[in-house]
Amino acid sequence: MEQQKTDDRYMKATRANLVHTYDQFPVVIDHGDGVYLYDDHGKKYLDFTAGYAVNSLGYDVPELNRALEKQIRKLWHVSNLYYNEVCGKAAGALLEVSGMDRIFFANSGGEAVEGALKTARRYGHSKGKYKIIAMENSFHGRSMGALSVTWNQHYREPFEPLVPGISFAKFNDLDSVYALFDDETCAVILEPIQGEGGINVATKEFMEGLRRMCDEHDALLIADEVQCGMGRSGRNFAWQMLGVKPDIMTMAKAIGSGFPVGAFAMTERVAENSLTPGDHGTTFGGNPLACTAVLETVKLFREKNIPAHVAEVGAYLQARLDELVRTRVEVTARKGVGLIQGIQVNVPVADVVNRALEKGLLIIGAGSDVIRFVPPLVIGREHVDEMMSILESSL
Repeated sequence: MEQQKTDDRYMKATRANLVHTYDQFPVVIDHGDGVYLYDDHGKKYLDFTAGYAVNSLGYDVPELNRALEKQIRKLWHVSNLYYNEVCGKAAGALLEVSGMDRIFFANSGGEAVEGALKTARRYGHSKGKYKIIAMENSFHGRSMGALSVTWNQHYREPFEPLVPGISFAKFNDLDSVYALFDDETCAVILEPIQGEGGINVATKEFMEGLRRMCDEHDALLIADEVQCGMGRSGRNFAWQMLGVKPDIMTMAKAIGSGFPVGAFAMTERVAENSLTPGDHGTTFGGNPLACTAVLETVKLFREKNIPAHVAEVGAYLQARLDELVRTRVEVTARKGVGLIQGIQVNVPVADVVNRALEKGLLIIGAGSDVIRFVPPLVIGREHVDEMMSILESSL
């Protein structure tokens, strides 16, 4: 009882000190190990959220710890007016796995999206192009530019008017995109797999159609892979699964395995015809610690063959979730690929999430009626089975 009172005081003090922008669960997370988190009472939680698809390699990863400890004794930060070796190496590593040509490091996914939008506007500036087509059910972040291409009115309304020149097409509906295209369109932006909007996967035909439209109108295709990228689809990046290369790609979350880092990458053509010195910048982007996390993450992905592992375990998770669709009246559909999966339910998502939390499972919602599963990419079949047991008892 005394411990509970202490926890209550701690959480009340935290709420009093922080701006109230999160509806937080009444749990104080203390530490993590592998794919499990532990609260300050020592209670164990199987984590199928990975910090919103961030902790790609799980928790307390020895190789990451050693690399960051070594770098922290050497250099934390240096101005981007100077080169630092680890930034160049991290850039090369990400470009190799992403298939892009140039990269700019930021600090988050929202910053990466801001940079991508600015790049597209800069590319179209001399041609009189400034309009951007985004997708219904999209989520790209909460800064003013990213929010402007985010569809959900709940997020948008308190901050309007937002950036002008944005329109929204239906996801996986080429006709709706074509109806919005004109000579002032500079870019189309989409998540190849929508996360927050309900785990919706773009079809190959849709992506191919967007590629044709952008090429015909000299517009840029932007793939937001902040959540669905870096191995989560079973490929390094989801566009590779669909076979349609974007002109600009955003990434963050999993590329640093929990260290705050984001980036946007582009083709050589875009790089040569868009941003110039002074157009965009960052104080902390590309800092040596973040780039060390990126470099070590890419190295471990290669050594552990993470995308192939995701494809295998993701197929098992998919099959187990499909069983729920067949056997439980509460579950009406399964959506997703690899280890970004969701089930559509006809019961309150929050109730299921809260019951699972009580039983030691961390899951989150996506949209109004979807439960989302974005675990660390190192989970095994035994973790899928453990999750399914708790999930079924929580529905």
